[in-house]
Amino acid sequence: MAFSPAFLEELKARVSLSDVVGRKVALKRRSGSEYAGLCPFHNEKTPSFTVNDKKSFFYCFGCHEKGSAIDFVMKTEGLSFPETVEKLAREVGLPVPQSTPQERERAERASTLQEVVELAARWFQKQLRLPVGRTGLDYLRGRGLSDETIDDFRLGFSPDSRDGLISALKREGATMDKIVEAGLAIQPDDAGRAPYDRFRGRVMFPINDRRGRVIAFGGRVIGPGEPKYLNSPETPLFHKGANLYCLDRARVAVTKDQPVIVAEGYMDVIALHVAGFTGAVAPLGTALTEGQLAEVWKLADEPYLCFDGDNAGRRAAQRGAERALPILKAGKSLRFIAMPAGEDPDSLIRARGPEAIQGVLKLARPLADIVWDLGTEGKPTDTPERRAALQRDVLQRVDQIADPAVRDAYRAEMRARLNKMRQADGQAFWGGTPGQRRTFRGQPGAPAAPFPPGAAARRMVKEAPGARQVWALLGAFVERPALLHQLNEEAGQLPVGNQDAVRLLQGLLDALSLLPEGVDPAADAAAAETGPSLEAEVIADHLRRNGLSEIAEAARLRARAFFKDDPADPEAWLTQWRRVARHLNQLVGRPEQLEQARAAFAENPTEENLQHLQSILDLQRRERIEAGSAA
Repeated sequence: MAFSPAFLEELKARVSLSDVVGRKVALKRRSGSEYAGLCPFHNEKTPSFTVNDKKSFFYCFGCHEKGSAIDFVMKTEGLSFPETVEKLAREVGLPVPQSTPQERERAERASTLQEVVELAARWFQKQLRLPVGRTGLDYLRGRGLSDETIDDFRLGFSPDSRDGLISALKREGATMDKIVEAGLAIQPDDAGRAPYDRFRGRVMFPINDRRGRVIAFGGRVIGPGEPKYLNSPETPLFHKGANLYCLDRARVAVTKDQPVIVAEGYMDVIALHVAGFTGAVAPLGTALTEGQLAEVWKLADEPYLCFDGDNAGRRAAQRGAERALPILKAGKSLRFIAMPAGEDPDSLIRARGPEAIQGVLKLARPLADIVWDLGTEGKPTDTPERRAALQRDVLQRVDQIADPAVRDAYRAEMRARLNKMRQADGQAFWGGTPGQRRTFRGQPGAPAAPFPPGAAARRMVKEAPGARQVWALLGAFVERPALLHQLNEEAGQLPVGNQDAVRLLQGLLDALSLLPEGVDPAADAAAAETGPSLEAEVIADHLRRNGLSEIAEAARLRARAFFKDDPADPEAWLTQWRRVARHLNQLVGRPEQLEQARAAFAENPTEENLQHLQSILDLQRRERIEAGSAA
C-alpha cells in the first residue's frame, strides 16, 4: 500500500520518537528534546546513540545507524514498511487511509474476524486454568513448561464440548457466520444441523501473524483421538502455507543476530525459545512449503532445518531439500541439522540443556550435502551402467534449480564430487569382481562405513619408540570425550611424530570447539552402557568429515587395550593418561640426553660424568618397564 507524504509527515509529527526508542533503550535526557543511550544495533559501553524528538531523528556515532521512528521499529522488530506504519498509526490513533472501497471492505472484514479469533484465544486461556482444563495443564507442565512460559505463549484448552466456544463467542457479540468463517466452528453439510466447535478436548496453541495478532490455532488432542494435531482451516486471515508458528517472534529475534531454526512441532519451538533460541519457527501441520521457505529466507540467508533423529525426520529433511531446489537464489540456501537418534529439540534440551543445541548447530550440513546424498546414498557403482545412472540422478536433481547462476555452481560442485569419487581408491569404489555389488561410501555427506581396523592397525605395526603410547593417548579422547576437555592443553604438548597421529590429534583438538562445556567424566565413562554420548557423536562426525574415522577407531581400540577401567574411580583413565604422557615425554626426550651424556663422558671420563650417564640408562630402563606394565 502506498502512503501519501502528507500522511507520513503527520504520523511522524504525532509519534514521540523518544517514547518509541525508550521501549528498547534506556534513554537519559541530555538537553531539551535530545536523549542518549546505549546503541541497540551494536555492543558498546559508552552511550553514542542519540535521539532528537524535535527533529524526529536518531543517530549512532558508533555504528552510524540512523533514521526516524518508522526506521527504528522496522530495524528492531523486523516489520515491513506498511506494517510499521499501520502499527505506529494505531498507537497514536491516526486512521490509516485505504486506497479503494474494496481494500477498505477487506480490511474491515479481516479486522472483525481477527477480533473473533482474539476472543477465542482469551477463552481458551481461561479454560486451561479452570477444572475443565486440568488435563491440559497437567500435560503442559509434564512437558516441562513453567506457568510463565504457558502464559507467555498464550497456551489454552478447548473443552470436549459441542458448542462451548460458540456459546461464549455469541455472548461477546460474535455472529455465527463470523465464527464459522474464522475457522472456529464447523457448519455441517446438512443445513438442518447446527454448527459445532472445531476444537474439542485439545491443548490450544495460538498462531500469530507477522504483527503478533492471533489469526488461527493448532490443537493437540489430550488422550485418545485423531488427528493428534488439528490446525485451523484456510480463512481470510490464515493461509497455512504462507505462515509459520512464532514467525512474529522470530522477526524480532533476527534483529538480535539469533539463528533461524525451523523445527517440526509447536513444543519443539517453545522449548527452543525457552532455551534462548528465539529465532525458532515451525510449519503448521504440513511439509515446509515454498511460501514458508520464502518467509524464512526473508529472516536469514541460511536458516537451519531441524528434524527429528528418526527415519521420518530424515525423509522430512529430504523433502525440504527437494522443495528448496527449484527456488534457490544466489546467497540463499539451507543448513540441515540431524538430531541424535530418538531425539527432538524438546527432548534434547530437557536431557542435555541448551548447549546440546549449540553442538548440533555447529554440525549442520549444507544443502549440497543433502542433494549429494539423495543422488548417491545406497546406490551400487560396480558397473559402468550403474555409475552412469548415479551421475545422471545427481545432475538431474541439480537441473531442477531455476536460477542459472546457482544451477551452474551446483553442477560444478556435483561434478567435482563425482570426479573425486572416481579418483578415491578406484578398486574399492569402482572395481570388484564380476557380479560383486559395491556401494559408494566415504564421500561428503555419505554415512560412515563400518570400521575395518585392519588397515590402520597394520600402519601401527612399524612404530617408533613411544608410538604405542601416542596412539593409546589419542584413542582415549575418542573413547572418553570428557578427557579432551580436561587434557587439551597437555595433548597439545605431546611429542607426536607420526603423520597420521598428527592428523588425528589436530582433528581432535579442532573438534573440541564443537563440544559443549561441562562434560561429566563419570557420565562420560558410563556412556558405553547407554549408547554414544552427544560428545562422542560430535567427535565421530567431525573425524568422519575429515577422513579420520579409520585411524580414530584403531586408536580407540588401542586405548581400550592400554588403559584399565576402575568402577570405583571415574577418573581412572585421567590418572593413567597423565602417567603415560609423562613417561612418553621422558622416553622420547631420553635419546638426545643419552647421546649428550655419552659425548661428555668420552670427552672427559670423570666419575661425575660416568654417574650421570649411568643414571640416564637406569631411568630409561625403568620407564620402559613401567610403560610396558601400563599397557
